[in-house]
Amino acid sequence: MTFKPDNFTVWIELPVTDLDKAITFYNDVFQTELIREDMAPNPIAMFPTADGKGKAGHLYPGKPPAKGTGPTVHLTCPDALEATMERFVKAGGEIVSDPITIPAGRFAYGLDPDGNSVGLFQV
Repeated sequence: MTFKPDNFTVWIELPVTDLDKAITFYNDVFQTELIREDMAPNPIAMFPTADGKGKAGHLYPGKPPAKGTGPTVHLTCPDALEATMERFVKAGGEIVSDPITIPAGRFAYGLDPDGNSVGLFQV
């Protein structure tokens, strides 16, 4: 028997050096409002979902891996890929690839201000 869930990814966690600055960055880039929760053991900022219980993730105060060496987390663009890429750079991130087209959509790789590898994905 082979396990094939609808979604293999359940949750992501991205370490950031300054939670408030990271919240501003991700809010600006993805035109959203991360939900800050000050719960033990650390404060976090959760990515919102339409139903409030979908698969998402959060930012937390921590030590990010060296620039571009950690896993890549792909996040959904709220609009056109190029518009999201522009906001990513304007907010302080770095785009490190040209747009890539695959059957599932289009994406580009970027590094957030902490060096986390982020895929900007337009479906």
